Amino acid sequence: MNAVEMSGVTKTFGAITAVNELSLTVPTGSVYGFIGPNGSGKTTTIRMIMRIFYPDRGDIRVFGQAHSTAATDRIGYLPEERGLYKKMKVHDVLSFYARLKGINNPKSDIDSWLAKMGLSDWGGRRVETLSKGMAQKVQFIGAVVSRPELVILDEPFSGLDPVNLDVLRDAILGLKRQGSTVIFSTHDMSAAEKMCDQIFMIYKGRKVLDGTLASIQDQYGSDTIRLRLDDSSCVSSLKGVDRVADFGNYQEVRLTNGTDPQQVLTALASRTRIGLFEVARPSLHDIFVRIAGPEAQAS
Repeated sequence: MNAVEMSGVTKTFGAITAVNELSLTVPTGSVYGFIGPNGSGKTTTIRMIMRIFYPDRGDIRVFGQAHSTAATDRIGYLPEERGLYKKMKVHDVLSFYARLKGINNPKSDIDSWLAKMGLSDWGGRRVETLSKGMAQKVQFIGAVVSRPELVILDEPFSGLDPVNLDVLRDAILGLKRQGSTVIFSTHDMSAAEKMCDQIFMIYKGRKVLDGTLASIQDQYGSDTIRLRLDDSSCVSSLKGVDRVADFGNYQEVRLTNGTDPQQVLTALASRTRIGLFEVARPSLHDIFVRIAGPEAQAS
């Protein structure tokens, strides 16, 4: 049984179609990434899976069940809009969330999660004393302390520093190892590339990508080279170069159809010293920009 199945789902708000004829399948036990620009329909899709919104058309099944509160009880949810009871103590608010999901003696689980997230010393303090990153980790614990079979995280990495991002990433992968299915939306393409078994992209309410990273990259071929040059200013003028993305320490170059990378290498070698030359499939970042960037919108 798949964790989530959506078939022909459409959701409108007045004259705006937020999600349009969307079908997808989230395999049980996978980490499934939702990506897409702001306003593309990611959060609306998540809220329909959660039964916060109901579709105008189409079918949504969670663990094979449609419109069932029993399925919802098996889901842990971290919304994009963060919110905790600020006057409550951390341990008390987590106990409250656990009891809402039917966990009557959650103390040991809460203590274990606080330790995993580096918050053991904060259980007796009020939420209002926490930093933003600490509060975000507490809310994550609130979503998973009931041991849900499906965990849905809306922008879980937003605003986290690298240390806390690593802590949360490890926690998410730990959930997968324990058998949970994880859906998370993100604008962090690197996190999606590294963590997700499958990646889904929605754009203007429609599904535009769905599959493993390798299968998605295969759709776009091997038209990308990564460069590190003493003089990067010469790249854009080379014959066969379609687009240059400068990341500071290296450049990612998209070639026009039929261009031989070896010819580009030969041309570069005659102009500047080359520190890196790598023929690669396009990154998820580049694929995202191809679909939703200014060039795509202008076409």
